[in-house]
Amino acid sequence: MTFKLLTAAGLLTLSAMSATAQPPQDDVDTSMSFFITSAGIGDGANLGGLMGADAHCVSLAAAVGSAGKTWRAYLSTNGMNGIDARDRIGQGPWYNSDEQLVARSLADLHYSNVNFTKQTALNEQGNIVNGRGDQPNQHDILTGSNPDGSASEMTCNNWTSNAEDGSAMVGHFDRSGGGVIPESWNAAHPSRGCGQDNLIATGGNGYFFCFAQ
Repeated sequence: MTFKLLTAAGLLTLSAMSATAQPPQDDVDTSMSFFITSAGIGDGANLGGLMGADAHCVSLAAAVGSAGKTWRAYLSTNGMNGIDARDRIGQGPWYNSDEQLVARSLADLHYSNVNFTKQTALNEQGNIVNGRGDQPNQHDILTGSNPDGSASEMTCNNWTSNAEDGSAMVGHFDRSGGGVIPESWNAAHPSRGCGQDNLIATGGNGYFFCFAQ
């Protein structure tokens, strides 16, 4: 009787150990699913619309060997067929090129942002982008969005204008500096014009965010 009890106990222990040793069924993909563009289009806020901006995200990601993801620029448009940036990028989670968590979900991205810093908001090459205090400062990132990710009224004619007038809402990826909401990564202040020189003069270079759905 004692032998049978010990045998049963041993089997239960082995069964528990086997269950514990099983790998997780749903592995999280921590490969790059977010980056700041290392280069803009070069024509101010004229990105060729959302299609041109998305294509730029795809091209930059492919250049560093990232494939198999659907890349979207974090940009809003307004008007009759307008779209909110938050509705373009999926549900998360998102990781940078160093496989560091940037945001767990849309809510985390727009209302918490604890993981979104200068050290984690990297470009696709894994480099830190120039921010406040660097020369030149390039922390203005095109978004055309409000803090909650909805469309603002400032999108440089839905990313087709490089004129000296007009403006685009920009965020501060390093979450520092002056502006309407200086700590906002996606809605710090409007640019002073839509041309390349205008964007550079206000602390940017035509960069934008790319997220994988």
